[in-house]
Amino acid sequence: MSHLPADHPPVAKPRVGIVIANLGTPDATDYWSMRRYLSEFLGDRRVIDLPAWKWQPILQGIILTIRPFASGKKYDSIWNKDRNESPLLTITRAQCEGLDAVLKAECGDEVMIDFAMRYGNPSTGSVLEKLQKAGCNHIVFFPLYPQYAAPTTATANDQAFRALLQMRWQPAIRTVPAYFDDPAYIGVLGGSIASALASLPQQPEKLIMSYHGVPERYLLAGDPYHCQCLKTSRLLREAMALPAHRWITSFQSRFGNDPWLQPYTDETVATLAKSGVKRLAMIAPGFAADCLETLEELDVENREIFLANGGERFAYIPALNDSPEGMR
Repeated sequence: MSHLPADHPPVAKPRVGIVIANLGTPDATDYWSMRRYLSEFLGDRRVIDLPAWKWQPILQGIILTIRPFASGKKYDSIWNKDRNESPLLTITRAQCEGLDAVLKAECGDEVMIDFAMRYGNPSTGSVLEKLQKAGCNHIVFFPLYPQYAAPTTATANDQAFRALLQMRWQPAIRTVPAYFDDPAYIGVLGGSIASALASLPQQPEKLIMSYHGVPERYLLAGDPYHCQCLKTSRLLREAMALPAHRWITSFQSRFGNDPWLQPYTDETVATLAKSGVKRLAMIAPGFAADCLETLEELDVENREIFLANGGERFAYIPALNDSPEGMR
């Protein structure tokens, strides 16, 4: 930039920044690391919308005293010991690197990509600040959730906007909407399911599409998540031309005593096995990357439920993760 005075501070070249954002991860599986992570996650009013006077005593006094032990044990069972991090962090980093390679080939250094976590590290604020300092005066913020929900997409966006509040020189920012009905997403996910099913020695009698649950009151308050999940399942079934009786949509990971979106995945798996279904496959179309809720809850806990109740063959179909198709 020759037009600048000789003593002018260095000015970074203007470019576009892209941030892919996922839910988050604890830094380790010990009690205090889990407690910090769970406190941030479960203390988010987008996730648990109860009044603070009602929820915080329960959270701080009971849940965060007990739950870190159980959650830490589950995380430890899937932990990436080589890199000392959760699989979600490993996969999200790989997604970022894969996208970076694609974008570098198409755009050169005009585009810079990084990843952030809503809870834990790397934090959303630190990543946005890094991109701004690197010259990214336009930023695309991309929550990696195919279906929109206030406890996922909205809270990720909230955190990005909070970070902007702390910046004197804000970049222009735009967010990426839900892509649950995007033809590319449906096509690639359908292809992934078809490839996985073709590799099995026997075809499953039923295929469960399990989505992360939310309390029913979120649906009644106007959250579109439930409808978008059901449409995702329908579009996948139509794209793969499979009969409706082989597909089941269910919801996992319920928490507390309030009614959540139904049918519940674990109860559905048990019922199918008890009714005589011997071969079952499962996929989680709401997850862009495999994590605790898929690797441990679905592939371990629900596998055990199915086999314990008379099932014989259980297959979990991985998320798209950092596959070339997923990156596309």
